[in-house]
Parts: sequence; structure tokens; C-alpha cells
Amino acid sequence: MAFPMIPELLRQLFRRPNTNPFPAPQLPPTVTGFLQQVHQGQATLNPPVPAPEKLRGKMTYNRETCIGCNLCIRVCPAHAIEPTHDKKIRIYVSQCIQCAQCTEICPKQCLALSDQFLNAHHNRYAPSLIVED
Repeated sequence: MAFPMIPELLRQLFRRPNTNPFPAPQLPPTVTGFLQQVHQGQATLNPPVPAPEKLRGKMTYNRETCIGCNLCIRVCPAHAIEPTHDKKIRIYVSQCIQCAQCTEICPKQCLALSDQFLNAHHNRYAPSLIVED
């Protein structure tokens, strides 16, 4: 075929996006005012898109099964995993690129990627963005 990407382009025309739409059907004058209207019941939010299968979301860590081999630290290209004083690990979600290399190399399978993808926070070292339990 002369143009191998044409079938993929045609498929993309008829697929629905996997991203969440803006919370309001149309851009409000102020987001704060819109959220107050939602709280009062005068407006509604667009429902979130369900997480697609095999989504690489926030990292989960089972501390009890971890043997402290630190292989995950060696393979992490983003340097999002660091050792703790008790030979366990700490994961910085704000640095993690969800490549899943650490989950593949872990001999005890104590690391996994969840379907949670809303990880935004104004502080990149917030307790909700550090996984160590």
C-alpha cells in the first residue's frame, strides 16, 4: 500500500476520544462561579470518561511483600523511586512516567499500576503523591 497510515487515519475519524471533556458543556465566564453554581444545583458537570482497559495510572506498592532488592530503583528511567532507611522504597508519583519497567522486574510483584489517573496537585511532594505504604 502506498500510504500505510490511511487506514489508521480513517479509524481515528470514527473513534471517540479517551480524554475527559471540560467539566462544563461550554466555557463559563469564571470557573469559580461555575463550580459555585454546581454546588448550588444550578449547573451540572460533564461525567468523567471511564478509565480505559490496561491504563497505566498511579503506582501502587505492597510493602509487606517487598524484599528490598532495589531492582526497581535500578531500572526506573525517571528516578522516581528511592530507597528508604528500612530497605523498602518510596515512589514519587509526580516524577513517575508510568513506563511499568519496575512492575516487570519486581520478583515479588509488589509494584503495580492502578487505574487511578487523577494525580494533579499544586505541591509535587504532597503526601498524596508519595507512595511508600
